[in-house]
Amino acid sequence: MADPFEVRMRFTSQLQHLNASTTSALKAAHYALKYADFADDLHSCIMEQLERNNMNNRANIMYFLPSLCDTAKEKGDVGYVRMVERDILRIVDAVAPDDGSGAANVKVVRKVLGQLQQKAFLQPQTVLELEECIVGRDSANGMVSSPAAHTTLAGNGQRENAGDLTQSVTRSTPHSTTRDPFYNPGIRLDKRQIEQRIEEDRERHKRAREGIWAIAQESTSLREDVEYERLGDELSDGDEDDFQLAREDTEERERGLEFESA
Repeated sequence: MADPFEVRMRFTSQLQHLNASTTSALKAAHYALKYADFADDLHSCIMEQLERNNMNNRANIMYFLPSLCDTAKEKGDVGYVRMVERDILRIVDAVAPDDGSGAANVKVVRKVLGQLQQKAFLQPQTVLELEECIVGRDSANGMVSSPAAHTTLAGNGQRENAGDLTQSVTRSTPHSTTRDPFYNPGIRLDKRQIEQRIEEDRERHKRAREGIWAIAQESTSLREDVEYERLGDELSDGDEDDFQLAREDTEERERGLEFESA
């Protein structure tokens, strides 16, 4: 039987080294499912790394969650899915805190929440409520500009109902219960982290563009080319030059079919 401490340390290391590639996310997801007997412990590793790591690591772990849920669903083990659903508010607060320190991660949170909803891992109502929670967090002054932080000023400049306001914006999570809602520390970003984030975002955008025009192809045979048939349906009226190109393409295609059947 595997040593629980070793399993935990190896998984923690994988979480710390997540990047924009799908390979690292799938590797960590398969590892988590391989040791599903330690699911509670490994999920606690995810939460600890979300709360301890820098902005980039938190974003990478957030992007990792859909891969984990997808892998768990494929394996028929929904334990991780249930735990992610249970702690999603705590996860969002860790990735994009309401003190403005995770402003750059708000878009990440919105994107991943959309993916989890699209794949039915989260209910639409849950995602809607979480969207309302992160309103205003994409700026350093998010706590003041968000709807929950609006308050009426008295004539002498003092806040009215300050206690009620503090209670309304303080959430029942380990971070927010001890945070002063009006405290907004200066955000200092390391140059290396900024460069790393730029490269990782560029890589994610590149992979997104690679699949934007992808069309599902059920067969590898040249006789069933879904993209070719769709292109024909979308073509407008052509002239003689278009027909000539089409004839040339057809001839080339027929030669390919002859080579395939040879």
